[in-house]
Amino acid sequence: MASVEMLMPKMGESIIEGTILTWLKKEGDLIEPDESVLEVATDKVDTEVPATHGGVLKKILAKEGDIVAVGAPIAVIETVSENGVANTSPTKAPESQKEELVAAAPANTASILAEPVSAQEIVSEDGRFYSPLVKNIAKEEGISMAELSKIPGSGKENRVTKEDMLAYLKTRHHTPIPVSTPKVTPSISQPKVQLSISATDEIIEMDRMRKMIAQRMVDSKRISAHVTSFVEADMTNIVLWREKNKSAYREKYGEGITFTPFFIEAIARAIHDFPMINISVEGDKIIKKKDINVGMAVALPSGNLIVPVIRNVDQLNLVGISKKVNDLANRARNNKLVADDLAGGTYTVSNVGSFGNVMGTPIIPQPQVAIMAVGAIVKKPAVVETPTGDVIAIRHKMFLSHSYDHRVVDGALGGMFVRRVADYLEEFDLHTSL
Repeated sequence: MASVEMLMPKMGESIIEGTILTWLKKEGDLIEPDESVLEVATDKVDTEVPATHGGVLKKILAKEGDIVAVGAPIAVIETVSENGVANTSPTKAPESQKEELVAAAPANTASILAEPVSAQEIVSEDGRFYSPLVKNIAKEEGISMAELSKIPGSGKENRVTKEDMLAYLKTRHHTPIPVSTPKVTPSISQPKVQLSISATDEIIEMDRMRKMIAQRMVDSKRISAHVTSFVEADMTNIVLWREKNKSAYREKYGEGITFTPFFIEAIARAIHDFPMINISVEGDKIIKKKDINVGMAVALPSGNLIVPVIRNVDQLNLVGISKKVNDLANRARNNKLVADDLAGGTYTVSNVGSFGNVMGTPIIPQPQVAIMAVGAIVKKPAVVETPTGDVIAIRHKMFLSHSYDHRVVDGALGGMFVRRVADYLEEFDLHTSL
């Protein structure tokens, strides 16, 4: 038998570290190759990590709650070698594997990851030790180091644990610890005005994803100058085509077709016409994206939203987009997405019509500069031009709401873009084949 190190894998573009959520196996358990061993959280998604080798989980190197850099060892697996000889000292992971993980990291973080460092407890200026998890909680809640140093700890040598932090946060606004520190910017869970709470009120702790969403929404409104333009599109051709072909589509492909693929196809075509919508901002530089990667907001059973990404969507036909939409939506609702599914988006669409809303003013996901919300499709009387004159007819109408970053997208561009998307939807060919 031989022992090999299992490394923290790279779980998506720009991901440089992950937090160990739960070990699904314990030391001494038998594991199969590619069997899920632990759950890891990144700033994008929670995901299960499979075993790199089969054998026995000999030693766990990173505990639950630890933050571990990509490429750092997290466990030792005892495997059966070809000659059957046991080796009690762990075999280091191949340098090529570590170098590959480091090379895949962003340029500004490669030097940090060149020597992987697992999460260790961090000593502060007051001589007290704080784990990365505790420091992350403090950062999210706007707790200064001076305030943190006053929190009593129940751990070894009076160290503050996660439980200590959660207990403190429950009573923080009622019995704050007096400290003389500069004013701290409130976090998303720290109200600027003291709330009045009665005995009949229910206090619900935000889950990790809700905190993350809230913080990102606040950050986006702070970073981008949001402006929204609205256009009403006639969806009659698409509605009629879908009604006519949805049964044949299901028989041929084994799944349904929603309206979302039509929206995404029209957006991709419009991005080709107006490529300066497909950009991001870094400081005082504009980064123009070549790939068209469209994210679609998906509502989860928990009520949270997640945005998986369809890459190079302009290279797919309507059926290809539909298959991607169904696959990502199903995996999102069953918590089967991986970090790569959420990375690299250059434009986003949100279907608020699925909730019965006619329009919305969506918030831009950073670092993108625009997002489109599509409303409910409703029947309305409308003036229709015919060869024999104008007539009043019942048409299927839908509002498009286009929010864009006015720092880099002017009203003319933002307005023309959403109008072009509407044009492509209205011009959909009723004779389109499956």
